[in-house]
Amino acid sequence: MVTSVTDGCKIERLEGRINGAFVSLSDAAEIGVVVLGGSSGRVDIDRAKLFAETGAKALALQWFGAAGQSPGICEIPLETFFDATDYLISRGCRRIVFVGTSKGAEAALLVATLDRRVNAVIAISPSSVVWGNIGPGKDGREWPERSSWTWKGEPLEFVRAESTWERDYRDGLVSYRSFFEQCLDTDEQTLWRARIPVERATANLVLVAGGDDALWPSERFARELASWREKSGRQVSLVVDSEAGHRVLLPGETTPRSSLHAHGGNDAADARLGLMAWAAIEAALSPKD
Repeated sequence: MVTSVTDGCKIERLEGRINGAFVSLSDAAEIGVVVLGGSSGRVDIDRAKLFAETGAKALALQWFGAAGQSPGICEIPLETFFDATDYLISRGCRRIVFVGTSKGAEAALLVATLDRRVNAVIAISPSSVVWGNIGPGKDGREWPERSSWTWKGEPLEFVRAESTWERDYRDGLVSYRSFFEQCLDTDEQTLWRARIPVERATANLVLVAGGDDALWPSERFARELASWREKSGRQVSLVVDSEAGHRVLLPGETTPRSSLHAHGGNDAADARLGLMAWAAIEAALSPKD
């Protein structure tokens, strides 16, 4: 384990059963935040520092691509995220919050349906259904298509890729939104089997999405998730901005855009959505009740 101090935050680099970085300002903090990046595989230490500065202990988790892990998002055991919760509890955390973006939000929402120890989920640019693999599994194969996730060794049902999709472009970069929308144009039974059953989660949910998301239709997904929660009578906060894109900037963040695919939105709208969401995020971290 390698420890450093940056901007007052102690950063412990982790390898082994838990991979990533543990970030804290105070050993006395009892709120634990698991920070999950998306398909880029980035271990988001900067976002973990943002949550550490609120008084939490934050774990920026590497959940694929490390030694012994799948090199791609292919049949990732959801138990990986249970281990992250175990780790934060071992470090003295009594309230567990998952903050996930994109594929990380997909994982966080699934985990909350299974693990009652998760108290809150902040799902940024989420999906409402399970998707297939992005990249290879441990066997090095990308095809045939498989689920992104497993639970107790069994792959989760997922919405399959549409092979006839013709690429869309935005600002010179590929926009995958129409791909996902085309995949969703399938039978209701398939969609129902692949959906994330958020009504089962005891955690509080904060759903954050931009209407101009060029990667996938996250506002549609967020509204579906919110509807399922509301029908079940469980708590949910929905924060959307019609002009924001896939990349949501929380206060103080300057995360660069991808050079590989279009995000949509613009810097001002992405930051505005992040600021709008922050009040709900703070409430999820430390509920008054």
